[in-house]
Amino acid sequence: MAILDGLDVPIVQAPLAGGASTPALAAAVSEAGGLGFLAAGYKTADTVRGDLGTLRELTGRPFGLNVFAPPAGTIDFEAVQTYAGTLCDEGQLGEPRHDDDDWDAKLALLDGERVPVVSFTFGCPDAAVVERVHAAGSEVWVTVTGPAEARLARDAGADALVVQGAEAGGHRAFFADDDTAPDLGVLAALQLVRDAVQLPLVATGGLATGGAIAAVLAAGASAAQLGTAFMRTPEAGTAAVHREALAGDAPTALTRAFSGRTARGVVNRFMREHSGDAPAAYPEVHHLTAPLRTAARERGDADGLHLWAGQAHALAVEEPAGELVRRLAADAAEALEAARRRL
Repeated sequence: MAILDGLDVPIVQAPLAGGASTPALAAAVSEAGGLGFLAAGYKTADTVRGDLGTLRELTGRPFGLNVFAPPAGTIDFEAVQTYAGTLCDEGQLGEPRHDDDDWDAKLALLDGERVPVVSFTFGCPDAAVVERVHAAGSEVWVTVTGPAEARLARDAGADALVVQGAEAGGHRAFFADDDTAPDLGVLAALQLVRDAVQLPLVATGGLATGGAIAAVLAAGASAAQLGTAFMRTPEAGTAAVHREALAGDAPTALTRAFSGRTARGVVNRFMREHSGDAPAAYPEVHHLTAPLRTAARERGDADGLHLWAGQAHALAVEEPAGELVRRLAADAAEALEAARRRL
């Protein structure tokens, strides 16, 4: 039986790479009947192995692990150096470099860990990699933003697709972060992908209430994936300055200023001043700005670091993750029943 079919409630916790992801959060969501996720992004394979061990001590229920696909395409390194020049007054910069986020080591880790669900973001692994992950006993999910990507993932052998709308916080999951990238909202993307492929779909992007979960379920999703909604839970590793920003009602916008890859966050000074100059250069810009962001986080400066957030971030609440899952599931059931009565 597919993992999605065995969930008590159709709620998936987004991986939340970059700090908010913790074994405690993933365990709490899975224990409440949803599917918790760990983020492998920005971590070494050895660190991920430790996180998996901790998670398994906390829950025996299914969970997922998200892995970044290696960056595709070529980078204009001169543009990166030019961008670095515009950041000189911000503080100590890092060394822009290219890496694949420990890709080979993480695949080797998956060979022996038998993770229930392995999801991929920033691209689709080739069919040989998908077959390798299947052979290790894992389901393979691929994050897509439109029907063209969905067809590629289907053809590679994906078991399910996470359909990400433009409302989502954090990085956009485009296979190619360029002028051809889709800008579809979650409901539009969900409908188009559902028409293009016959695979189970998990909808994500700006979902924060039971009513929103009900909407994507009614539109054909097998489950809803929420990210920002979990970032104020006590189990999340979200920094204090980030939690405070999520509680406000400031607008969000898309930017490459922090990482060189398009991402949605709460608008702040750094974003306003540098978005226009930032090149499409991931992970080079990520490494370039990492010291700036770390320093800003340590001093509690909300204007100097990325504040990833979905468009509905003001609806996120301080509530234990398990209680949040159960409340949202009940609210979604009530919303679906109310819709049925209207029909």
